[in-house]
Amino acid sequence: MDSIEKLQEPQLRFAEPKDAPEIVRMIKELAEYEKDPDSATAKPEDLAKQMESERPPFECIVAEVGGKAVGFALFFPSYSTWQGKPGLYLEDLYVQPDQRGGGIGKKLLHKLADVCRERGYGRMEWQVLHWNQPAIDFYQSIGAQPFDEWKKYRISGDALQNL
Repeated sequence: MDSIEKLQEPQLRFAEPKDAPEIVRMIKELAEYEKDPDSATAKPEDLAKQMESERPPFECIVAEVGGKAVGFALFFPSYSTWQGKPGLYLEDLYVQPDQRGGGIGKKLLHKLADVCRERGYGRMEWQVLHWNQPAIDFYQSIGAQPFDEWKKYRISGDALQNL
């Protein structure tokens, strides 16, 4: 991207089904960055169909510069039994490398905080890879705190089918 585009103010908006190809493109870029490109198997047609459904399983905010998608925040509702309130789980936050450092990530998080306030959510949570120090530093700069007391578990594939 040229320097003129980088200086433009990013525009944030809720994603629509037509944005699915760009979202999947950025998901694949994120998977590459996270050193796990083969795990990103999302398909644009699947995301578009999910976004068109009566109860979409996720929402997404897209950041655009010069009309081109350069970042996104994909999220869905969570729930805290302790608070007795819904929350927001941020699945992925991504900004293209040539756009980092210009405030797009912070603007996406501000927008998500607005969503939380507007919907009466009690908290916003996400995960970060332990080796991703730039992301850790960024999150701590906005006041986020690590939550190290819990260990994440996942079950999928054959193990999930056999359970």
